[in-house]
Amino acid sequence: MDSQQRSVFRDIPSVNDCMGWLVASGALEDIPLQRLKFCVRHFLDIVRQSIQTNRQTRVIVSDRQRLLEELANFVRQYHSLGLRRVINGTGVIVHTNMGRSLLPSAAMAPLQATAAHYSNLELNLDTGKRGSRYHHVEGLLCELTGAESALVVNNNAAAVLLALETLASGKEVIVSRGQLVEIGGSFRIPDIMRRSGARLVEVGTTNRTHLRDYQQAITDDTGLLLRVHCSNYRIIGFTSEVSDAELIRLGKKHDLPVMEDLGSGCLIDLSRFGLAKEPTVQEAVAYGMDIVTFSGDKLLGGPQAGILLGRKYYIDQIKSNPLNRALRIDKLTLATLESVLRLYLDEAQALREIPTLAMIALPEAVLAERAHALCEQWHVLLADYAVFTVQNIWSQVGGGAMPEQNLASWAVAVKPLAMKISQLERRLRQAAVPVIGRVEDGQLLFDLRTIAIDETDTLLASLQTALQSSRDERA
Repeated sequence: MDSQQRSVFRDIPSVNDCMGWLVASGALEDIPLQRLKFCVRHFLDIVRQSIQTNRQTRVIVSDRQRLLEELANFVRQYHSLGLRRVINGTGVIVHTNMGRSLLPSAAMAPLQATAAHYSNLELNLDTGKRGSRYHHVEGLLCELTGAESALVVNNNAAAVLLALETLASGKEVIVSRGQLVEIGGSFRIPDIMRRSGARLVEVGTTNRTHLRDYQQAITDDTGLLLRVHCSNYRIIGFTSEVSDAELIRLGKKHDLPVMEDLGSGCLIDLSRFGLAKEPTVQEAVAYGMDIVTFSGDKLLGGPQAGILLGRKYYIDQIKSNPLNRALRIDKLTLATLESVLRLYLDEAQALREIPTLAMIALPEAVLAERAHALCEQWHVLLADYAVFTVQNIWSQVGGGAMPEQNLASWAVAVKPLAMKISQLERRLRQAAVPVIGRVEDGQLLFDLRTIAIDETDTLLASLQTALQSSRDERA
């Protein structure tokens, strides 16, 4: 350590001095003193560690007012809630990193009522005796899909695990090699199958699987035929797959249950909005699938959940599995899922009120009009800080759903004049309400498809603060 570094270390204020400054300023009076002291110590430790390598830190230490401002900002950020609202300007509708599907406003009141009060979660109000928590959504799921029975657990991976463990533990499960998908977080179908106790039997090749491949693989140890819908990738070219109808007939012939993991779980045909046709849950049930599983927070547009439905004979077995208790959903998930499912009773209402569906259905012309209006507003207010343009771009459904399926959209592109695009992107991420865009060709794009109208004022305020701070720093 050189003499200059030792001098800087001596200039670091004490914890008590910092506490005195913060308390006197009154700016952080809502933060408990114990948390305040913890943050001060943490901040000063960071300062000490950075002095040896960061000359800028040495400058800050010598400027007490600036050090106090840095400390106050650190405390505010540290004390803020970990899980926070974010404005999604990426154009990815079902964004896994940002919480996937948004819940409709119709779900808010039931969610609040269930959270704040006691409920009839497992109480049968007719008999006064214990009931089933699944009763609240099972009837709706059966009504909407035509299934005989239904069950809901905490996510689709759990649904697949529970079904396989119940129906095929210690037995062979036959699946096409081209359907051995990997989902988010490096979770793979073979890994889930292994955990279930089932033995994987791969048939066919990556690009082509025939009915005879399944037929030849069936033995006395076969417990189930599994079909996995490839919702997060596509194989194109010289390909062949066995249809649902063919696989179901084969299962009946050998008295084997046939299960399909649909993944995204679409209840409405969305091809009318320019997307490729995805199999709906109703179609899988109508074909005669014994068990169908899918997610609640992807194309369904609800909370995180794994939904199993199909023939009562098999669903009843799955319900009675002790593992079901470890994977069951809570009352808040049930309250929101019931609200979302009720919207599907009227398809037009579902498309209008479920945010995921509404964003998919947004006409390109509406987005273009919004983008031009917003660009003009930003140019009037912030022309000294950045160049703003309107761009025709592509949105994505996201969430491992509909790979290579894009929706034409419009965005406002921002190119700052006095800072790097990486600086602007970082400052917006660190805003009071973080704003996430996407960087392309040296510009930061904000896709209007995933930005609600009532979010544009907050977005503008964050953008103003981020851009104008560069001029303040130079001054």
